[in-house]
Amino acid sequence: MKNTTDSTRYPKQAGDRHQRRSQARMMEGRIARWYTRQRASADQMAVVRRSAAELTEGLPSGADVLEVAPGPGFHAVEMARSGRFRVTGLDISHTFVEIATENARKEGVSVAFRHGEAADLPFEAESFDLIVCQAAFKNFGQPLKAIDEMHRVLRPGGTAVIQDMNGEVSGAQIHQAVKEMGISAPNALLTRVALTALRRRAYSPARFRKLVAESAFGTCVVTTEGIGVDVLLTKRATS
Repeated sequence: MKNTTDSTRYPKQAGDRHQRRSQARMMEGRIARWYTRQRASADQMAVVRRSAAELTEGLPSGADVLEVAPGPGFHAVEMARSGRFRVTGLDISHTFVEIATENARKEGVSVAFRHGEAADLPFEAESFDLIVCQAAFKNFGQPLKAIDEMHRVLRPGGTAVIQDMNGEVSGAQIHQAVKEMGISAPNALLTRVALTALRRRAYSPARFRKLVAESAFGTCVVTTEGIGVDVLLTKRATS
């Protein structure tokens, strides 16, 4: 693997820094708090609990888990609720770090939420057994570097799971997905508009495979369901 600072591997794009700043501003303050309220519906929390259980199934007690871009932290809190794992969350939004920290405190769950960027993870190499990134990858300004950073901080044999919107979904699929969220009509409309706009940045399965092929992982397993795409990446175990 080449050095992650190699400018030939991660060519600078004029919009990268602007996109990171825009992303951070987008999810600060009132917008972050509005997003948190929408994600807190009973239906969505049931999905969060089920997802947390599925992703951590089979992990040994004492495993280290990192969630990249955890937003309000609901998913990280659920992964940590059993007390069997050490869970860390890293988000570019200061507001989300504050909200997530408060949510963990209210639930009596220990999660270390920190501020930082996916393309420059502030952790030592081989620090985590599992990395999770949900509904955020399409917003990353340096996606290849973010994937390589996940590889760097994973322990050999560890896995990273990226779950995001499928860039190939239809308007009808978006409408059905929002209907199943159990939110009010005005918020459902806003959510449909937001998801339709986000679809333009979302990755198709083929695009994910191409990106991962250029990364330190080399290969991945991609599956789709509803409007989502799941990408499973495994760091090769040392012999």
